[in-house]
Amino acid sequence: MASTSHLDNPSVSNVEETRTRLCDEFASVAGTDRAVAQCYLAENEWEMERALNSYFEADLEKVFEEDFEESESIPDTKRQKMEEKPSQECIDLTGDSPASARKPSEEDENKLSLISWNVDGLDTDNLAERARGLCSFLVLYTPDVVFLQELIPPYVQYLKKRAVSYLLIEGGEDGYFTGMMLKKSRVKFIESEIVTYPTTQMMRNLLVAQITFKGQKLCLMTSHLESCKGHAGERMTQLRVVMQRMKEAPDDVTVLFGGDTNLRDAEVTKVGLAPGVCDVWERLGKQEHCRYTWDTKANSNKTVPYVSRCRFDRIYFRPATKDGIPRLAPDHMALVGLEKLDCGRYISDHWGIYCSFSSG
Repeated sequence: MASTSHLDNPSVSNVEETRTRLCDEFASVAGTDRAVAQCYLAENEWEMERALNSYFEADLEKVFEEDFEESESIPDTKRQKMEEKPSQECIDLTGDSPASARKPSEEDENKLSLISWNVDGLDTDNLAERARGLCSFLVLYTPDVVFLQELIPPYVQYLKKRAVSYLLIEGGEDGYFTGMMLKKSRVKFIESEIVTYPTTQMMRNLLVAQITFKGQKLCLMTSHLESCKGHAGERMTQLRVVMQRMKEAPDDVTVLFGGDTNLRDAEVTKVGLAPGVCDVWERLGKQEHCRYTWDTKANSNKTVPYVSRCRFDRIYFRPATKDGIPRLAPDHMALVGLEKLDCGRYISDHWGIYCSFSSG
């Protein structure tokens, strides 16, 4: 937000210009028109984060009305029994399915699996069904690690209620933000931190977590880099922060970054990857069916008057280099979320990325 503290009496034109810009930014983030943006900003003294929080909180009940209605439809006697036994109140939608209950092979047991997905929480249409759809993919793939972007507080609340076999780490509290989900039975969480991007105009940051998997040290990172073609400079600055963190990780630590990068290939070429870092899609042979994670030709969630096919969502990997320790290596990638839900929409306007890493 621009500051006018250096002006004792800011002119009407300066105030108008600042507030017009704020309305445009709010509308872009929340997916609203400028009239709605102006209403929420004016009610919150033109403070962007307060206005966004107010907007999303007001939408909470509408977003998950189906889930709440389902709860309200439970007979009083049954609800009373459930309340007497709180452990039965949260149905884990992400526990192992019967099909996956068989004992995995030793090779599969030692593989690390990951899903990275921009879940488009800013689009509140059919969000309850779309959130349930995400949980169904967690059952299907049982990933050890999940990177999520564009979460909003109601979405986080839902995941905490329905995905209890995962530890959820939030990259923020206000507006929209990133998150990580760690499979409790497979991953040991050590600590996390949020790295700020000082010059972001879109509330973006880098969420970092230290974990262990099968005795191996891993540093996990996720981010949602600055959006839109006009913000390439800031996006490249943020990529440099990511690469610096990957470079600085100790040599006995494997580093995994995933997220909605909004990157164009020319921008990556200009910044360059840190030593030892690879783009997993490229490492696995640049398979065409995994290229486009943002594809308005195939995904109809966003109605736009043009076709846009981009590889916005990416996974970067830096293996541990210290001698004498097991090393992970990427061995598979696929796009997920390609099927429409019963509501006629997809889980997100982005496809998710599923990756697995073998241990050698």
